[in-house]
Amino acid sequence: MADLRILVVADDPLVRAGLATLLAEQPGCTVTGRVSGTDDLWAAIDAHRPDVLLWDAGWNPDTTLDRLAEVSESQPPVAVLLPDGSRANAMWSAGARALLRRDADSGRIAASLASIARGLTVLDPDFATAFRLASAPQTPKTWSSPDSASPVEELTPREMAVLRLLAEGLPNKSIASRLSISEHTVKFHVNAILGKLGVASRTEAVVRATRLGLILL
Repeated sequence: MADLRILVVADDPLVRAGLATLLAEQPGCTVTGRVSGTDDLWAAIDAHRPDVLLWDAGWNPDTTLDRLAEVSESQPPVAVLLPDGSRANAMWSAGARALLRRDADSGRIAASLASIARGLTVLDPDFATAFRLASAPQTPKTWSSPDSASPVEELTPREMAVLRLLAEGLPNKSIASRLSISEHTVKFHVNAILGKLGVASRTEAVVRATRLGLILL
């Protein structure tokens, strides 16, 4: 059986080198390339033709979240290394098929990569609590307003930026240009905003956000 082809993605060059070294020691694994999350990932995927991506989210997962949403839909499955569970749900929604701790050992990482290559999903047990909290009726971080008793899950900084531009009436293409992200990523964030606010349209999202005091018109 051919070795599993792995593309390592990490902003820190030392992390890229370290992960590549660890995986090189695992039987059945071949690191075909190492790139930064800010590089042209489409070109890297075309050049290295990996079976899976191993993506280190570093200590600023929100940056990884935007790029992940861009490439995960039609590309090889992605395993993400996270420092904690605070962005576990968002990474899963953005398309990650495995979520592991950054300090996971090489054996666990290799096994997880092999699993997602076969169409399975992997979740580190330490992140299970984060998933339960996110699906609970109420979470510690919520907003509510006098005219609506339903709590609202906190929006990420990027989602707030998109929401403000929605309030200006901008289409996805203009929002993408303003924030220097792809239209696909904008669509991902808009869908997340609608879900968190419990509404069905962009207009309803702006109206509810205004009533909640999240934005001012």
